[in-house]
Amino acid sequence: MNKQILRLAIPNILSNLSVPLLGAVDTAVVGHLNEVYYLGAIAVGSIVFDFIFWGFGFLRMGTTGLVAQAFGAGDLKETRRILLRVFMVALTASGLILILQYPILEFSLFIVDASPEVEHYMRQYYQIRIFSAPATLALFGINGWFLGMQNARFPMYVTILLNMVNIVLNLLFVLQFNMNVSGVALGSLIASYIGIGFGLFLYHLKYRDVSFDFDWKSILDTNELKKFFSVNADIFVRTLCLIFSFAFFTAKSAESGDVILAANTILLQLWYIAAYGIDGFAFAAESLVGKFKGAKDYINFKKSIQWNLIWGLGLGATGTLVYLAAGEHLISIFTDQEVVLQAASAVLIWTILAPLINSICFIWDGVYIGTTSTAAMRNSMLIATVLVFIPVYYLTQNHLGVNALWFAMLLFMVARGITLTSLAPRYIFSSKSFNE
Repeated sequence: MNKQILRLAIPNILSNLSVPLLGAVDTAVVGHLNEVYYLGAIAVGSIVFDFIFWGFGFLRMGTTGLVAQAFGAGDLKETRRILLRVFMVALTASGLILILQYPILEFSLFIVDASPEVEHYMRQYYQIRIFSAPATLALFGINGWFLGMQNARFPMYVTILLNMVNIVLNLLFVLQFNMNVSGVALGSLIASYIGIGFGLFLYHLKYRDVSFDFDWKSILDTNELKKFFSVNADIFVRTLCLIFSFAFFTAKSAESGDVILAANTILLQLWYIAAYGIDGFAFAAESLVGKFKGAKDYINFKKSIQWNLIWGLGLGATGTLVYLAAGEHLISIFTDQEVVLQAASAVLIWTILAPLINSICFIWDGVYIGTTSTAAMRNSMLIATVLVFIPVYYLTQNHLGVNALWFAMLLFMVARGITLTSLAPRYIFSSKSFNE
């Protein structure tokens, strides 16, 4: 079992870590420019695109669970039909995003109370990167499909290539051509289309022997579409809650001034690095749990959950120890501005605790996605957001200041872990849920 987990998890960890590496490089490059508001513009712009793109993260997550179960059941034709459905949704959604791009921008700036300089440069960033929507959403779908087919290597190749190209272009545009935030956005735009092109090439290379089934009656089958949209709707709500929490965090940071916004942005990069690493085991859980459920193999189903939790907790504990030993040094990599360094160091303790505490809910997310028990995952996220994160922040802000944001975020993660663990006997391990 551990060999199967590591065969999936190691490529996922490598590809996942390239994602925050890109964010870290962008933050470090912009953080060393002569004005703090450039970093603020990237932070606000990134949150807006998190809403736009992460909101459609179900195209990756929902696809993995559904494909893994079809793969485990030996239904290869259904795996192809799922991919076609995903591409149809991705192209439709990206078209709507481009049509509505200006109302989305104005609404975003209305919500976030940023300084005039941050708003000005965020507009430049947004107006370029928005055109990456079709490639980004399609890439969610094909990477999720690869993972469902128990192939973690192809998403690794695609993600690493995309992010390495993005890093090189960003360094070129910002440092060589002096394009500041526009250069970061242009690098992301070009890299996204290179990424989806490479993903389609890999698909053709390995899977061309099993042709697409263009039986539109089967593709548009009412029961399958209902299941597809039910699973994805739950993940959509779950993801919106997650994005809302981080967007709220960034918006409140912006209200505290450009220095606090810059400091919190740097610390969030450290949160993301740890999260994406642990998510390697969450992705392995999605693939294996879905496969064993589709094959009706309860023994290996249970083992895959137990061992992914053990591996995830171990990696989380390692992350906590690394941040404890080298946290302040890591912060200094991102910026050389003393006021930002001091502000980040003052709240570093929350980032030190995060990897270990957060690992529990990250792995459970993978389990719930793999079993397509997405309604329970959605409910857990709603509880953590509405009943924990928001109330805790407003109850403690007058007493803890900027620490209130970090305290609320950490308790938000704790609440997710507790609720997902408590719901597992009913939604994951019961014979009824396993045989659905």
